[in-house]
Amino acid sequence: MIIKILFFGITADLVHTTHLTLDIDKDVKVASFKAVLESKYPQLKNVNSYAIAVNEAYASDDLILKENDTVAIIPPVSGG
Repeated sequence: MIIKILFFGITADLVHTTHLTLDIDKDVKVASFKAVLESKYPQLKNVNSYAIAVNEAYASDDLILKENDTVAIIPPVSGG
């Protein structure tokens, strides 16, 4: 199934794009998706942690992705 991925901040710098589409298996949970993503883009392992949002809402690791979902990769934010 096809999903759209959006990268923000340092994650966009690491993968050299702000968006792409990815063909993944059906019934993949967010936790498994992270593993697939890090296998394709091992440089993401250098980010201490990042949040996943699916269709503009933060997602837990057990959420199952669906065809045409938009997944945002959101790095940690710091500032003051």
